Amino acid sequence: MSAAVPKGQAPYYFVPSPSSHPVMAACGLFFVVLGASRWVNGAQWGAYAVLFGLLWWAFVLKRWFGEAIRESEGGLYSDRIDASFRWSMAWFIFSEVMFFASFFGALFWSRYHSVPSLGDIENALLWPDFKALWPSDFPGATASPAGTVEAFRTMGPWPIPTINTALLLSSGVTLTIAHHALIADHRSKTIAFMWLTILLGATFLGLQGFEYYEAYHHLNLKLSSGIYGSTFFMLTGFHGFHVFMGTLMLLVITLRLMKGHFTKDRHFGFEGVAWYWHFVDVVWLGLYVVVYWM
Repeated sequence: MSAAVPKGQAPYYFVPSPSSHPVMAACGLFFVVLGASRWVNGAQWGAYAVLFGLLWWAFVLKRWFGEAIRESEGGLYSDRIDASFRWSMAWFIFSEVMFFASFFGALFWSRYHSVPSLGDIENALLWPDFKALWPSDFPGATASPAGTVEAFRTMGPWPIPTINTALLLSSGVTLTIAHHALIADHRSKTIAFMWLTILLGATFLGLQGFEYYEAYHHLNLKLSSGIYGSTFFMLTGFHGFHVFMGTLMLLVITLRLMKGHFTKDRHFGFEGVAWYWHFVDVVWLGLYVVVYWM
């Protein structure tokens, strides 16, 4: 994914030899799914199965991507392969857009339909003490009529979410500077700004972990804190996972840059990760407004 050889010197469309990577990756995912299903049902061995599956899967992916990098650096990828990579990454990001759209849709439906309908006159006999509030709390109690949801406080936009917003926006700027430096063939400048982008991403993750600690220990805000807690941790948690994966991608690209991979003309491995990172930035802006301010 770094540099295709001149036209005519590489296969029109490179077809790799038969590989065991897909089957081995599927085996790792099998143990993840099996272990997770048993773990949530109380089987302690499920946690070990999940860990084994994740480690096995990571090992397979390292070998698989390593082989793809060697093929790329060996000049086996033509312009046709480059185009297929671009389409693949574009469709992957589109699937991620739909992934987060479903979560935003769940938040919208819960906030503007489910909660108000449960508090209308038709449900007054079933839940006479229910209050159609968003967030589902009020001073000293919650809107839970049966008292199943403990009192909690909501997470405001200041200071951690606002700081994290500044960090992600800054990381988008540093990544763009690194990209333009690569196009200008200033490799040392590219590497420096890539490390700065990684640092900003890691700092975001550290602050989000501290935010979760504050939510659990000082605000009593948990995943079980009604529909507000469920949607809050679902949206921010999955976004945090995407930031973690994006940071790993940036790290791999930076290490490849340090090894001399990519050129100013052909560097889609870099561009693909940049697309993904900017997508993560945009999703966070939506979360920041909808989850923390509204």
